[in-house]
Amino acid sequence: MMVSDVVVVGGGVVGLAAAWRSLERGHRVTVLDPRPGDGASRAAAGMLGAVSEFAFEEEALLALSLPAAERYAQVMADLERASGMATGYRRSSTLVVASGASDRAAGDQLRRRQEELGLSVRPLAPMQARRLEDLLSPGIAGAFLAESDHQVDPRRLVSAYLAALEGSARAVVRPATATALVWDGPRVCGVLIDGTERISAHEVVLATGASTRLGGLPTGLRLPIRPVYGDVLRLRAPASLTPFLSHVVRGRVQARAVYLVPRDDGEIVIGASEREDARTGVSAGAVLQLLRDAAELVPAVAELELVETIARARPGTPDNAPLLGRIAPGLIAATGTHRHGVLLSVETAVAVADLIDGRRARAEHAAFDPWRFSERTAARPVTASVRSRSQEES
Repeated sequence: MMVSDVVVVGGGVVGLAAAWRSLERGHRVTVLDPRPGDGASRAAAGMLGAVSEFAFEEEALLALSLPAAERYAQVMADLERASGMATGYRRSSTLVVASGASDRAAGDQLRRRQEELGLSVRPLAPMQARRLEDLLSPGIAGAFLAESDHQVDPRRLVSAYLAALEGSARAVVRPATATALVWDGPRVCGVLIDGTERISAHEVVLATGASTRLGGLPTGLRLPIRPVYGDVLRLRAPASLTPFLSHVVRGRVQARAVYLVPRDDGEIVIGASEREDARTGVSAGAVLQLLRDAAELVPAVAELELVETIARARPGTPDNAPLLGRIAPGLIAATGTHRHGVLLSVETAVAVADLIDGRRARAEHAAFDPWRFSERTAARPVTASVRSRSQEES
């Protein structure tokens, strides 16, 4: 039987960030995931858009997204030193553009709300936007600049987290599936792997993304996670068009959202559709629509080489807010980050580590209570198969 201070169930960017922060706090950590980093994190574009991704009625998210945006540069510097690997973090700002009058009106309404909340946005005339990005369509109707919205490369980020964890004697990353929680009375004390092997832990962190198939969850707890698929394209610019863009470009085309994210190596990431049809592959229609919308904003997209299409499920909740906080003694939730997982990961990691260290949850995180969709009951094991050894012996 393995023993760890903290077991993190889920090896996406949220789980890895929580594991690394816990390791930095001095805890022994085990991460369990059959394919670490191969879920939503692999498809993510890596926009750190606390301002540009803000949406009406999602004000509560600012309690996580704004501190995360401020924290990112230091976290990436620390992680790069620990891992010896680049994360692809770039301080380039985000340019938000509208393709037509109706899209501009919707964007202006949202921008006014952003300004009311004290978010930093700078309105630009179309000509000013084109001075920043000369490949923008001459037909764009409006724009604004979110100077504090940066980006990171999630694939490099995940690799850096894994390298930092695997390089420590106090951390283990196992390509395994956690099948059930283990309880000792009212407290979670570990997990079962593949239904047989047990890992004991003082704290278990659920960072399972779009999957919540885990036995032994507390009676009455509802974790209404739904998979929200996003189709993402990766393209490459020819030498004659490099650098293709210097900013992240986000836009609206006939009320549809589209983004273009430039990488240092010449890759351009275009996305992302949102669908809940459970189709795991990328449809030709999604590719066509994304390319059409991207080319409406940046016509030179037609000259890029299409090198990859990918779709992954992001964990959505009914109110599009995370499930973050303590579920029961020994059990913490850190999931449901929907389209914000990469951005929110560094701040959810701090919240998780604080709970592990016995600190009180911050009041502004109450909106993310993992019990908010449930009838709260006494936490207890739901099947005999997840009892702890001490219970079996008694």
